[in-house]
Amino acid sequence: MRKLLASLAITLGAVGVAHADLEADADAAAGREKAQSCAACHGQNGISSAPSFPHLAGQQASYLAKQIMDIRDGKRLVPEMAGQVDDFSDQDAWDVAAYFATQDANIGQADPAEEALLRGQELYRAGDAAKGIPACAACHGPSGAGIHTAVYPALSGQFPQYIVTTLQDFAAGERSNDPNGMMGDIAAKMSDADMEAVANYIHGLH
Repeated sequence: MRKLLASLAITLGAVGVAHADLEADADAAAGREKAQSCAACHGQNGISSAPSFPHLAGQQASYLAKQIMDIRDGKRLVPEMAGQVDDFSDQDAWDVAAYFATQDANIGQADPAEEALLRGQELYRAGDAAKGIPACAACHGPSGAGIHTAVYPALSGQFPQYIVTTLQDFAAGERSNDPNGMMGDIAAKMSDADMEAVANYIHGLH
């Protein structure tokens, strides 16, 4: 058992070093060229015009690179992305991620007329202890910028429709590439009204 654990530690360490090397070598200029095919859905500079497609501009590079590789490897199923990144190398994924990370993030605006705005603020900043829902800000930051080192994504300015759909997919188990099933557990405790409220609040973060 000790030999197995030691071998696993060495393997994970090697993976971490490889990951760091790819990130350090990421070339945003090369990524810009490779990202041309992304523009149709995600916008020329990573700001989408369709509420069903996420903004990529300003996204954490570590998170975006992981998503590209997960989609490529079948760990995250996105029908709209079928075949789009099949030929991407790990370096391609990091290059594209580096490009989008350098773009200015979308600035959205929450609907202040919605009664649920305060509920969304409450969920994002403090969570709901009675439901076992932690504060979104704990992982995604007070302004929704995400945490690069933890591979937690930026959320600020994302379309409410995309956020709600993503939470629904996590809750239903249709998406499961989150660390330790964390988002699946959280989303499963949220009502549709909770999802819509926090999505509206997130849209106005910056």
